[in-house]
Amino acid sequence: MSRIGNKHIDIPAGVEVKIDGHTVTAKGPNGTLTRTFDSRMEIQMEGSVITVKRPNDDKECRSLHGLTRTLIHNMVEGVHKNFTKELEINGVGYRAAKQGSNLVMNLGFSHQVIMPEIPGIKIEVPQPNRITIIGPDKEKVGQFAAEVREKRPPEPYKGKGIKYVGETIIRKEGKAGKGKK
Repeated sequence: MSRIGNKHIDIPAGVEVKIDGHTVTAKGPNGTLTRTFDSRMEIQMEGSVITVKRPNDDKECRSLHGLTRTLIHNMVEGVHKNFTKELEINGVGYRAAKQGSNLVMNLGFSHQVIMPEIPGIKIEVPQPNRITIIGPDKEKVGQFAAEVREKRPPEPYKGKGIKYVGETIIRKEGKAGKGKK
């Protein structure tokens, strides 16, 4: 019995969902998302409610049931109100800026790290040490945020680097006590 797969998806006002076989298209104020799902899942829409059903209780079908429902829910939610990831930059001289459609970061290297904005993603830099990534596709937002964080992940001794807002960095002590007898 899938708890997540059996939940129905309510379509909010202003969002239009079209189901064509196993292809679902969600259109809303923040854009349009289209995705094709596994042919074994039954996707039905009655009024403003979407339900996902599975044909049998095979292990793979049980896994796909919850996954399909969650992906459709994320599509509907993304086109209604965007997903957001916030990153924080810590370190002396570490900062970010937006130049045109590029994210330009000074991260302690001998060169600047430049990341171009990808389609469907919007980058904002409200402060020199904050980066906000916004978009309707949760997967793209999370992937782009991970790629930005990968440029200088936080190190455990001083905590310098790029981290998610709210992320806890486990700190190490260092070389305290070396050479003492």
